[in-house]
Amino acid sequence: MTILDTIVRQKRLEVDLKKTIVPLKEMERSRLFDRETISLVQRLNSSHSGIIAEFKRRSPSKAVINQGSTVNEVARGYEHAGACGMSVLTDSTFFGGSLDDLKIARAACEIPLLRKDFVLEPYQIIEAKAAGADVVLLIAAILEPKTFTELNSLAKSLNLEVLAEVHNEKELLDIIDAEVDMIGVNNRNLKTFDVSLHTSKRLSEIIPDSMTKVSESGLHSARVITELRSFGYRGFLIGESFMKTDNPGIAATNLIKVLDDEA
Repeated sequence: MTILDTIVRQKRLEVDLKKTIVPLKEMERSRLFDRETISLVQRLNSSHSGIIAEFKRRSPSKAVINQGSTVNEVARGYEHAGACGMSVLTDSTFFGGSLDDLKIARAACEIPLLRKDFVLEPYQIIEAKAAGADVVLLIAAILEPKTFTELNSLAKSLNLEVLAEVHNEKELLDIIDAEVDMIGVNNRNLKTFDVSLHTSKRLSEIIPDSMTKVSESGLHSARVITELRSFGYRGFLIGESFMKTDNPGIAATNLIKVLDDEA
């Protein structure tokens, strides 16, 4: 059993428990549920940097990354840096996050927020909307194509954009007809955790032009981002290289300044 299998099994248990505690109707009455969402796609396509900056305390592969920085200060730092959007890990068991992190980030900044989690059911889409998300992550590797399409349609009906994460050509072809807003190519192999930028380069050739291309994992320098832009990528999700510093906002500022100066 892979770590992804373990995460999905745990996530199903968590969602089943949440359903008994917080009903859908209660979430739909949330103050944030009817707010007008902000388009990450538009921000990416009009940006020189395309940075989606992530808040992440820890991960299965790296254990503790940053337990000192608060969501509030990081969200404000990322916004001040000029990030196009912010990704917030809301998984608690494996990443140390929560929906409260997303709500705090929403109160702290006015940039698009991505709820990054292992979404398996419609309930979690409603959760994301009620917590102030503008974008939800759907991971092709853990969803049947039919389920993926249904979740994508639900998100769109709530004016949420979708970042569809793929790791290989099969996953991309399985969901390519769903007409998602963004395709996120994760350069990390979920079985070995090895990272290769060749994944983004290879898959760029078959991602439709109608979908905004986002590269994820292993993006540590302006040089790499500039190289990937030549393959059509407009978005770059970066977490660890920012979060492992004492001040993630300053780290994001420095990278974005270099990218803007190169434009």
